Amino acid sequence: MVLPRLLLPLRRPMHLMELRILLLCLPTLLLATTLEPDQKSILTDNDWKKLWMRGGVGADSKLDNNLDSSDSPMFEDSELMAHNTTVQLGGTAFLVCKVSGVDRNQISWIRRRDWHILSSGAQLYTNDERFAILHTPGSNMWTLQIKFVQRRDHGMYECQVSTPTGIISHFVNLQVVVPEAFILGSGELHVDMGSTINLVCIIEKSPTPPQYVYWQKNDRLINYVDSRRDITIETTPGPRTQSRLIIREPQITDSGNYTCSASNTEPASIYVFVSKGDNMAAISRRKTSSADRLTHIFRSMLAPCLLLNTVVVRRILLT
Repeated sequence: MVLPRLLLPLRRPMHLMELRILLLCLPTLLLATTLEPDQKSILTDNDWKKLWMRGGVGADSKLDNNLDSSDSPMFEDSELMAHNTTVQLGGTAFLVCKVSGVDRNQISWIRRRDWHILSSGAQLYTNDERFAILHTPGSNMWTLQIKFVQRRDHGMYECQVSTPTGIISHFVNLQVVVPEAFILGSGELHVDMGSTINLVCIIEKSPTPPQYVYWQKNDRLINYVDSRRDITIETTPGPRTQSRLIIREPQITDSGNYTCSASNTEPASIYVFVSKGDNMAAISRRKTSSADRLTHIFRSMLAPCLLLNTVVVRRILLT
């Protein structure tokens, strides 16, 4: 190979720093001198990326501002950064990898948690039937599908492509969220006969609103089994789905443990006590009298303790 002319006049001994600078610039100078005159054009960042994927410039390469990389694996620009995919517990996750210029034997899906190779091309290497590879011949999408997502499925997944120059990867972070249900109020509710039971259940942390919210009383489904006209259930779906259970003019038999739940949520419960008006007053009086008794007991025990502490302290000081 003929060295560039600008290197020939260098006759004097070079210092170490000059030698380092020359070595850094040498690849660029060699490339500039080996190109044909009609090939010398300014390369864009995308062109350099394509050159890198193609393994450099060969004798048969034709450089211009529209390099053809159809024969080289290339992630789409949107795939160059790691993606976050969120799915709720029990749902279906689709981890998408878009890459062009690749055959089925070059692409693999790897679970980074345990470095398990899940697939190579369309071939699966797992006994878990929840996993599948979705790919249409001729398309640039290789999708890893996970059905009935579980908590342990969360974490990083790698779409790995083998190329003549090495490995390129696209990462997808799968986040599994578990919807939560809770009933407004404390753990129990006291109401009078003939009044109204009004219970509100909130479902949150759900990427998609639940299709159904179920209400039960003592493990008996209320929504569709109970035909009483004085029972109303109103559900408003949304980021925080709200379901309201209304029982008008409740009776003693309406006392019990009420729970609400949706798909993939733990049930939330509240105990409802329905009593006659005089019974409610008696319950209130019993609570008040119990509190008064506890206060009296505490005060009666506190005085002797203070007296004993005073005597002990005095004896310690005198000795």
